[in-house]
Amino acid sequence: MTCPDKPGQLINWFLCSLCVPRARKLWSSRRPRTRRNLLLGTACAIYLGFLVSQVGRASVQHGGPAGKGPHLSRDSAEVPFPEIPLDGTLAPPEPQGNGSTLQPNVVYITLRSKRSKPANIRGTVKPKRRKKYAVAPSALGPEAWVGPSFQPRDAAGAADAEVPGHVQGGHLGGPPWRGIQGPGVRGGRLDFQLPQARESNIRIYSESAPSWLSKEDIGRMRLLADGAVAGLQPAGSRSGARLLVLEGTPGPSAPACGPSPCGLLKQPVDMSEVFAFHLDRILGLNRTLPTVSRKSQFIPDGRPRPVILWDPSLCPTSNETHSSVKLTWGTYQQSLKQKCWQNGRAPRPEWGCTDVHHHEWSKMALFDFLLQIYNRLDAHCCGFRPRKEDACVQSGRMPRCDKQDSVALQHIVQRKQDPRHLVFIDNKGFFDRSEDNLNFKLLEGIKEFPESAVSVLKSQHLRQKLLQSLFLDKVYWESQGGRQGIEKLIDVVEQRARILLTYITAHGAKVLPMNE
Repeated sequence: MTCPDKPGQLINWFLCSLCVPRARKLWSSRRPRTRRNLLLGTACAIYLGFLVSQVGRASVQHGGPAGKGPHLSRDSAEVPFPEIPLDGTLAPPEPQGNGSTLQPNVVYITLRSKRSKPANIRGTVKPKRRKKYAVAPSALGPEAWVGPSFQPRDAAGAADAEVPGHVQGGHLGGPPWRGIQGPGVRGGRLDFQLPQARESNIRIYSESAPSWLSKEDIGRMRLLADGAVAGLQPAGSRSGARLLVLEGTPGPSAPACGPSPCGLLKQPVDMSEVFAFHLDRILGLNRTLPTVSRKSQFIPDGRPRPVILWDPSLCPTSNETHSSVKLTWGTYQQSLKQKCWQNGRAPRPEWGCTDVHHHEWSKMALFDFLLQIYNRLDAHCCGFRPRKEDACVQSGRMPRCDKQDSVALQHIVQRKQDPRHLVFIDNKGFFDRSEDNLNFKLLEGIKEFPESAVSVLKSQHLRQKLLQSLFLDKVYWESQGGRQGIEKLIDVVEQRARILLTYITAHGAKVLPMNE
């Protein structure tokens, strides 16, 4: 007989030793069975029954059922509350010093947040790639079947050719598989340690690119983002931009600065030009040059910078205004009233018109207002309160607002073969301009706006399209802090879009199709 080691067990054994002899003596003696004796005997019997039940429960907990002792599952023995799912909402047992665990007597329940996850924008979720294992037939000998994924093309030479990874006509396609012999092939079987092609910085995970980006846009974006760099050349610009010379020969429609394709490498403060390019394509204006963000080993600080496609087809510009069109603010307002070249009507000489079509000014005004680009129509910062870092303050042009009619427009550029349409260059936007300091001078004299752009602003799909489009540029997306940083920029543009729509309604401006 073992000695009890707990105070409760000592009390039980003591009471039991008193009750059993007392009960036996009462029932075996000849004394009269008084009420006190009966009550005492009944209490002892009830207490003995309680002890028997406690002993039985203890045997079940320690030893388990006699027939199932070693066959109990490990999980059922360790889980104290099998009816409560252990999905991470319960607090784990606290470990003790002797290696045992103390089961908690309090259940901690974590309430899940009711906030729904943001919707996945089409084409921004990278699909899972399955590993493919190919076994070469023995008849090939040292040859193996190698697909196009093991033969990366030269990005510089693929500007106008078929874009790797881009779907033509909505169908997956590519060059046929063929057997080759070379490094990585041993004894009639494929060596799976072959180096794979580096992933492009222009990522397209859906079956096709967004509809507002053409095949040429995607090809040129990949050229600028992934093309091998041959060197840097001075661009002759006061902003410190340089020409990024890429290796390879350009295609028939890819611009080049000599025998090789080039991109204009600008400063990190000009990163908003990447946003401007995607906004231009989404609004259906198509007036900016392809622009991507890129990191280069030629840059000492390693910070991402915008790279703009170099287009030699642009008309030469003057050194003072950087424009191919000589136009002042006064003559610009006069040409807006005459609606030059609208409906195919040739302007008269006394109207003071240029070769630029009337609708081009409406597109430029809308685009500049959304991004608050002032260097074209308001180079002297007369329509808003500038800051110290603005170009007009640094160059000392700010006090010249008393004679605005004689102020020359800047950065007005055309193409040599297409003088009717403008090309938007130097599209550095400003997202930190408050609503009470917006430059409404950019909209002065504009009575019509492009229908394609206004319909996008009214459709409530601008945010979704900008997220989907900007996600393609991996370096720009990461440099702005991911989706959270991009959302802040879109908030600013959406607020300006609402202000612009209110301005159009208040001033009775017309919304016309401008797809000539």
